[in-house]
Amino acid sequence: MSLPQTPSFRMDGRRALVTGAGRGIGLAAAAGLAQAGAHVTLAARTLGEIEAGAAAIRETGGLAEAAVLDVSDLRAVEAFFAARPAFHVLVNNAGTNRPKALWEVSEEDYDAVLDLNVKSAFFVAQHAVKAMLRDGVAGSLIHMGSQMGHVGGPRRSLYCASKWAIEGMNKAFALDLAPHCIRSNTIAPTFIETPMTRPFFEDKAFLDSVLAKIKLGRLGQVEDLMGPVLFLASDASALITGTSLIVDGGWTAD
Repeated sequence: MSLPQTPSFRMDGRRALVTGAGRGIGLAAAAGLAQAGAHVTLAARTLGEIEAGAAAIRETGGLAEAAVLDVSDLRAVEAFFAARPAFHVLVNNAGTNRPKALWEVSEEDYDAVLDLNVKSAFFVAQHAVKAMLRDGVAGSLIHMGSQMGHVGGPRRSLYCASKWAIEGMNKAFALDLAPHCIRSNTIAPTFIETPMTRPFFEDKAFLDSVLAKIKLGRLGQVEDLMGPVLFLASDASALITGTSLIVDGGWTAD
C-alpha cells in the first residue's frame, strides 16, 4: 500500500528575502527560513543589526547575507530587485505604528504609517513579482499583517487602516498571481513581545487589557510566528493563496 507523503517544509535551494529583518519578527522569520535550508537575505535601512543577524545565522550553519534597503525609497527598491536573481520567498515585514486617538492624528502621522505599511509593501511585492516573472520563478509572498487587519482597536485608526488595506491587497495579489504559480498570503499576529513592543507592556493596565483578549492568556513570542512563516513559504502550503493565517491566541474568535 502506497501512503501519501507529507509535503516538505524544507527550503533547500530556495532564496528568501525578509524586510525589516534586523530584530524581532523579521529576524525570527529569517532565522526560521534559514534553519529550513533557505538562503536568506536580511534587509533593513541600516547595516548593523542585519549584519549581526546574518552572521548569527551563518554561525549556526545557515546561509544568510545582509543587504541595506530602505523600502520607502522606491527607486532603490526597483534597483535592488533588478540587480539580483529572483527570490522564491518574500516576507514583507517592514512596518511601523503610531498609536494615537483619531483626533490626535496628524497628516505626518498618516503619511508615516500608510506610506511604509501599505505603499512600500505594495511596491516591494510588485518588484519581487516582476523579478519572479522575469526569471520564471514560482514563489510565495508573505505579508506581515496583524489581527488589527481583522478587527478594530482603540488608538489604532492608522494601523488598522494600513493592515486592513494589506488584507485586501493580498487577496487581489493572489488572483493576479495564481496563473503564474505565485502565491500571496498574510500572517496576522496578535501582540508579539519584541524589543520594540516590550516598553508598552510595562504599563500594567495596558498589559492586562491585552491579556484579557488573548484567550490563551499570554503575549505572543517571535517563535510563535516562525512556524507560520515556514508553512506559508514551503510546499506544505502549496494550495493556499489569498488568505490570512491569524496567529492571535483567540483574540478574534469572539
